[in-house]
Amino acid sequence: GAVDLLVNGAGVGGMKGFLDVDVALFDHLVSVNCRAPLQISQIVARGMMERGTGGAVVHVSSQSSTQAIRDRCAYSLTKAGIDYLTKSMALELGHRGIRTNCVNPTVVLTELGRDAWKDPAKAGPMLASIPAGRFAEPEDVADAVLYLLSDRAAMVNGLCMPVDGGFLASRAHLP
Repeated sequence: GAVDLLVNGAGVGGMKGFLDVDVALFDHLVSVNCRAPLQISQIVARGMMERGTGGAVVHVSSQSSTQAIRDRCAYSLTKAGIDYLTKSMALELGHRGIRTNCVNPTVVLTELGRDAWKDPAKAGPMLASIPAGRFAEPEDVADAVLYLLSDRAAMVNGLCMPVDGGFLASRAHLP
């Protein structure tokens, strides 16, 4: 059937520092985090254009797309690519009634997120850098995505929306 709303939310980590990123990890991250959203968005946007219906696309990026965080080099690079894809699509598709935005969450406490951030020594410095004092719950991100997909966001196009409790506003430095 026809697709009028798309959320590109699949992604993989690979938390390694600059000197530890190898070609295999980099290619995997680019394949899942950049190439897949690009290709899926192309297919969906072409369908929207053929039908003349317009629509909305929301990509899931990360706070680390704009703020360097230690041991996130290749991951952050791919999420910065998603921010750029968002802006390019907004520019090129907006006149066809297709809005494209992205959300840039902090740590999200999914099952994977809870496991990855359960060590207080690891979580503490990140939490201290979030003025809201907590990590995001999946519902925090879902609410932002639902807004961006909705008609209430009819004039929102090309936005990379932080869902980070103020992390990016503080531009805190992490050890």
